[in-house]
Amino acid sequence: MKIAGIIAEYNPFHNGHALHIAMTRRDTDCSHLVAAMSGHFVQRGDAAMFDKWSRAEMAVRSGVDLVIELPCIFSVRSAQYFAAGGVRLLAAIGVHCLSFGAEQADLTELRKAAYAVDNPLFGQIFSRHITAGVTYAKALAAAIYEQTGLTEQFVSAPNNILAIEYLRAIKNWAPAITPVAIPRMEAEYHDPVIRGTIASATAIRQALITEEQRSEKIRQAVPDATYDKITQLLSDRKGPITHSSFEAIMLAKLRSTPLTALENLPDVTEGLHYKIAAASLQATNIEHFFTLLRCKRYPRTRLQRIVIHALLGTTKSDLAEHDATGPLYVRVLAFNDKGRELLRHYHGACPLLLKTTSLLSSKQRNGTTLTAAQKMLALDTQATDLFTLGMPDHHWRYGGWDFLRSPVYVK
Repeated sequence: MKIAGIIAEYNPFHNGHALHIAMTRRDTDCSHLVAAMSGHFVQRGDAAMFDKWSRAEMAVRSGVDLVIELPCIFSVRSAQYFAAGGVRLLAAIGVHCLSFGAEQADLTELRKAAYAVDNPLFGQIFSRHITAGVTYAKALAAAIYEQTGLTEQFVSAPNNILAIEYLRAIKNWAPAITPVAIPRMEAEYHDPVIRGTIASATAIRQALITEEQRSEKIRQAVPDATYDKITQLLSDRKGPITHSSFEAIMLAKLRSTPLTALENLPDVTEGLHYKIAAASLQATNIEHFFTLLRCKRYPRTRLQRIVIHALLGTTKSDLAEHDATGPLYVRVLAFNDKGRELLRHYHGACPLLLKTTSLLSSKQRNGTTLTAAQKMLALDTQATDLFTLGMPDHHWRYGGWDFLRSPVYVK
């Protein structure tokens, strides 16, 4: 048995993902393929367009054998912590190799960048550039360039950034895992338009929220199983869900949170909590709020993550606690027969969750004596309860889905 792993969001699953899976199977000769997937809120701090069980089902119907959930405490994070959480979760289930896409899939060059970040000199160089007032991304690129000669274009490419962090995470947490870099095909990462059969997730999401473009444009860019599932979800009014679905809740939370609590939110530094409080009072909608705050020092994705953490009530100390332990359970979202084989042979230290109640009951989650694993899982269930409030049809907005839903079995 040879197990390959992928860390993904599948928001939603598209032909580029299917191609990545096919190339992973070809290049690794794996017998089983596992995806660690973000739940209801994703890495850039946005809500997923559809619920996690539906997205996991799309993936299994298009080539993945088993989808497990990357806990929310790691999924709504910057690339470093997102990658570390995913690698540690896949290591827990016993993957032999990690496959990821990259704009330049040269492992030698990617390793140079990864090892440069872990060099003791990196912090000094990085701090010098940050102090000069450049963005985090530019400071990162400059610090790597000074050590390796790799260009900013190489370092700042979105998939290369994640690839670098995957390599760092493998080195630090799971050195037995073999990295496999797959070249990113055709569509640019943030290309907003569907131009053919391979399109970016950004373009597909844009088409989903522009009703007149939904049908044929999306059909050509996603597998048939994804298209059928999306069509069903749209018909049932279970999506699409976006940041604007929660804007009243977000502004209410930000306006009612004390300054001391805002200051303790993850990623809030240098007096940003004062600006957040002021902007929340001035803003008439969530886009206005982000416009008031956005600047080179605080990119949109960082601000979006801060807002999600405010909604969930997570603090800097919560993140530190969970970063120290890594994922503490393997939660199954969807599987096929090969995935079932993996589950039967699982002997890892982390508990395997097919039902939420095997670790946490709905009554327990608001208690004060939760274990670290229960706290982590409680946060996932709270994320779901917030997510369902964004459903277009109010009939789906009830809470407790995590205690009612079972993993999806695809025969």
